[in-house]
Amino acid sequence: MRSLILCIVCLFFLPAAVCAHEAESVKVVVVGDTGIGESAFHSGFVAVQNAMRKEKADAILHLGDFVYQPEKFPKACNPKYIDEIKKTLVQPYAIRIFVAGDNDRPPQKWKPKASGCWDKIAPLATPFDRPAALGPKPGALEGVMHLETTLFVVLDAYDWQDPALWLKPLMRAARHKGMWIIFALHEPALTTAWYKEKRQTVLKQINALGPDLVFAGNQHSYERFYPMGIPQEDGSLPVVKQSKYKKGVGTMHVVSGGGGAAFKPFADQQGKNKRTAPDTVFDALAKRALMFHYVSLEISHDTLTAKTFRVCPPPPGSGEKKNPRWHAGDDMWKTITLECDGKEAGVTVFDQFEIRR
Repeated sequence: MRSLILCIVCLFFLPAAVCAHEAESVKVVVVGDTGIGESAFHSGFVAVQNAMRKEKADAILHLGDFVYQPEKFPKACNPKYIDEIKKTLVQPYAIRIFVAGDNDRPPQKWKPKASGCWDKIAPLATPFDRPAALGPKPGALEGVMHLETTLFVVLDAYDWQDPALWLKPLMRAARHKGMWIIFALHEPALTTAWYKEKRQTVLKQINALGPDLVFAGNQHSYERFYPMGIPQEDGSLPVVKQSKYKKGVGTMHVVSGGGGAAFKPFADQQGKNKRTAPDTVFDALAKRALMFHYVSLEISHDTLTAKTFRVCPPPPGSGEKKNPRWHAGDDMWKTITLECDGKEAGVTVFDQFEIRR
């Protein structure tokens, strides 16, 4: 924590925050799509945030969609949501890296139940490093943070512009210092949950920059893809099917949207052929599940270790939503199981991977 305090000082007071301390390590918990609001599964969120708190992490990376409120076109963000965010996702963590999700933005025709809470959520995050006075700048909802041996990069999936112009110089400097590089955005560049074709656009642009890890939320599930290179023109994905590998082998994409939002089956489970991912995407998939969860990162100079914890909540309390499934009465659920079905309440390691220098 000593070096974290130094890092906070330089974040606020130095023109170029560079807080890499090779002898130090940092623990970061990663979560997305949390269960605050009446439209979410609140008891799932409570179980997840209680488990995360026990990690005693130095920082939290929230991948967006903090609030799921029930009204269409809400006129204001209900203060009770912000109070709960402060108690559960702010107070336990010295450093907060927040991504804006589609449900956090002002409501509009394509997202009438968006909470409009982002203006109140954003000030609760630790400020990004100040951008350089000259040259290309990140977008309004984008930025970077140097934290110990890692450069965290937040990108805006909904006003997407290739970040290479402003980001390459920062990544080059980070690599020169031997830092890890982790990207975070809300809507995934790659997913088997509800597929959108991005192999020649967002995915290619991200992988061309070569970060070590890319985290996304939005899909209320867990997915981990093997480290991969730049997509080929025919859409094929060069992957290395390893879960313990050396830095530089490829970029690993992880979808972590299990913080308490209702579960929606993967498109192939629903029989939605138009939104089912191509075979080459499934071939790059290491693991997936419908479950409440979070990811814990242990980051030192030489090793980045990640563990994904499955969180099976206890039965909901009186007056709380009883079923975590989206459209729980649909026939499709007769053949689709959740990872916690038939398991006792508790927290268990579900997946893990490691990157070494």
